[in-house]
Amino acid sequence: MKVKALLLGAIASTAMAPMAMAERGSDGNVNIIYWQAPSILNPFLSGGTKDGDASAIILEPLARYNQDGELVPFLTTEIPTVSNGGVSEDLTQITWKIAPGIKWSDGSAFTSADVKFTADYCMHPEGGCAQLTKFDGVQSVETPDDMTVVVTFDKPTPFPYGPFVGGESPILQKAQFENCMGAKAPECTTENFGPIGTGPFVVTEFKPNDVITYAANENYRDPNKPAFATVTFKGGGDATAAGRAVMETGEFDYAWNLQLAPEVIAQMQEGGKGTPIAGFGPLVERIMLNQTNPSPDLPEGERSTAKHPHPFLQDPAVYKAMSLAIDRPLLVEIGYGQAGAVTCNWVPAPAAVNSSTFSCDTQDIAGANKLLDDAGIVDTNGDGVREKDGVPLKVVYQTSTNAVRQDFQALIKEWWSQIGIETELRNINASVFFGGDPGSPDTFQKFYADVEMYANTFNGTDPQSYLGNGICDKAPRPESQWQGENISRFCNEEFDALHAELTQTADADKRAEIARRLNDIMVENGGMIPLVHRGRLSAHANTLGGVVLNVWDSEMWNIADWHRKTGS
Repeated sequence: MKVKALLLGAIASTAMAPMAMAERGSDGNVNIIYWQAPSILNPFLSGGTKDGDASAIILEPLARYNQDGELVPFLTTEIPTVSNGGVSEDLTQITWKIAPGIKWSDGSAFTSADVKFTADYCMHPEGGCAQLTKFDGVQSVETPDDMTVVVTFDKPTPFPYGPFVGGESPILQKAQFENCMGAKAPECTTENFGPIGTGPFVVTEFKPNDVITYAANENYRDPNKPAFATVTFKGGGDATAAGRAVMETGEFDYAWNLQLAPEVIAQMQEGGKGTPIAGFGPLVERIMLNQTNPSPDLPEGERSTAKHPHPFLQDPAVYKAMSLAIDRPLLVEIGYGQAGAVTCNWVPAPAAVNSSTFSCDTQDIAGANKLLDDAGIVDTNGDGVREKDGVPLKVVYQTSTNAVRQDFQALIKEWWSQIGIETELRNINASVFFGGDPGSPDTFQKFYADVEMYANTFNGTDPQSYLGNGICDKAPRPESQWQGENISRFCNEEFDALHAELTQTADADKRAEIARRLNDIMVENGGMIPLVHRGRLSAHANTLGGVVLNVWDSEMWNIADWHRKTGS
């Protein structure tokens, strides 16, 4: 099968509507494998997709984005808008109406108090919330009654769907988490490993970085769902083993994030047990450039913080040369094929916000060397490594462990050596790298390296909150338990001011224009080096029905609709 045809067929398969389902629990067990193993079940304490997806089986937001990027109600009666009176005319307030009859899995009533508590939990000044940008501008959250939540913003907010929307911002039960506020949040192991939720399943056992077992939620609002009685969510291994376990051996029903070469996917599908599914959202593989100094010679509380700027990565000649030296079309070819595309942008989708400012399709080693030569960053001692102000251009380049990323590392190390930059490669188990443990030196948030490579994305089609990840005060730091979305520690006054303008702009064309400019400021000023616009590629067993891949929200967004196909 041709790789292009494989991908197109996979994309088409995501649009299929789920079939009718049987009664709750009648379809036995469903086996899911994420080769990046979840380490926590609280998405407010981890920016990792694998943790968010494992949590989404239990925890739910007020509203989600569907497979087309459209907002749909989950725990509410409708999506508030100006036209239906749910958003105030002056755009400073949004009112959510909770749907009647929703219960937590412990049988207690879900009320507006839980929603307000979730905001207080994330916005606590002594805590570290990985999703804090979702609550930017929130002045108050009030509960006129048990079924009503009123969010008031400190200024007109044309896009008021940050708090409580999408898989990254679900609702926590107040009764369970009320003693886990602020600095105590990461210490609440029982709560973080076994949250009570409103979703279709409950946790029965969680072994961090290994396996999670779930059972159908007997108090779930639809009496006929979920069809599966139990879920086994296995973590660990690698993408190759995960893909084979679904498409060749049939051991598992769903495999996530098959970051594999396209010919490998095609070979796996020939096993006849499963089908790849793919779609393009805003997912970008990129290299983050640490704006701060990660040197182990610095005190623990000062490494990778604004107290110590990086000795050379803020120099435009350096980061532009690093980007010029990379052959992005080759990376796409060896890593993703038709499931990837060259991008020069942080936010390549939706199309309206995809900037056309940059061109990066062509590798230019000679041009990169000239940039450095012209800046006086030269090799003075003949060891092959350039120096800036006496500091050798030596970088530690870290990423998570998987075959594609290690291939990328090896190639980029060689290209950078050709422009006088020495590179030490480090790869870290994905469960640790994306785990968010404030005590670990190896998380991507802590960023104890000069550069690091990974991909992430955002919920929905509006990038306001995601672009807020570049705001100065969102940098991870000891005071925030090393949580925070501004991973590169980027800080630019123009960026912050422009993002504030975005939060107050209603016109769609103007919002897109501002978003493109924010993208450009980040890339122009060396916050990151974008590499590949990645399609999201997973696989499901041919016997598994109801799967609808969603590139705008959690892949587990509709697990309540999954079922075993009749006759399978």
